[in-house]
Amino acid sequence: MDIDNFKNSALKAYDENRRLIKSIKKKKYKNLDKTFRDLHEEVFEEIDCLTCANCCKTTSPIFYQMDIERVAKSLRSKPSAFIDEYLRIDEDGDDVLKQSPCPFLGNDNKCIVYDSRPTACREYPHTNRKRMYQILNLTLKNSMVCPAVLEIFERLKKTSFLI
Repeated sequence: MDIDNFKNSALKAYDENRRLIKSIKKKKYKNLDKTFRDLHEEVFEEIDCLTCANCCKTTSPIFYQMDIERVAKSLRSKPSAFIDEYLRIDEDGDDVLKQSPCPFLGNDNKCIVYDSRPTACREYPHTNRKRMYQILNLTLKNSMVCPAVLEIFERLKKTSFLI
């Protein structure tokens, strides 16, 4: 994965993808969830996250209390010690990682706490969920981080459901 090439492509496509989202919000397509889910499955048949891990290198998931407890337990740490060592509160009041790349990202792009990773990591990039209308702006933001999301947008532009 050539991350610099991806970043340039994502920047070039951003305004067009933003306009696409505005159009989708206006028209209220009934099959949006299914279309995203189908494209998600198609794209992730072709893209291996372990070749990229840009999400883990550049962003932080939100850690909910259950995530903190689960990851702390897997590290044989107390939740309070885990919070002190790894987390900070962001401008939205959410617990997020103090640093990037993620301290749990191995040199092989594998997560060392994979089985106990936060919910946000489990669900990322959120393109196969229900009620996509609610997270279209987040999906646009994720198109700047995840090559798979950018590819989903490219394929979405070519689907017949937009006609």
